[in-house]
Amino acid sequence: MSTYIDAILIPVPKANLDTYKRMSEQWGKAHLRHGALYYSDSISNDVQPGKVTSFPQAVQLKDDEAIALAWVVYKSKEDRDRISKAVMEDPQLKESMDPSKMPFDGKRMFWGGFETIIGLSAGH
Repeated sequence: MSTYIDAILIPVPKANLDTYKRMSEQWGKAHLRHGALYYSDSISNDVQPGKVTSFPQAVQLKDDEAIALAWVVYKSKEDRDRISKAVMEDPQLKESMDPSKMPFDGKRMFWGGFETIIGLSAGH
């Protein structure tokens, strides 16, 4: 059985990066607490606009923003569906779900689920 991955792209104002990192850590811990295999988040430092599409164009990146790329690894899509529901209902995250407290523009955030077709790691 192959793993399942959620990938999330978020434009984050650079002035809010510390707040975003704290929030991401809380969300990551919640995913792991509810059964995810792995959680990672990263901030762009080399993303260029393309001629047709690109990371900056996809999120309508502004000059004072960076792009966060987060991903969560699950055993299966079924596990993802169960874990995502549990995370959204997690009482420890209720406050961070208030749109007025988000350190980014959620309207330009997007995500999707992907079935792993190849998974390689060093030494294997």
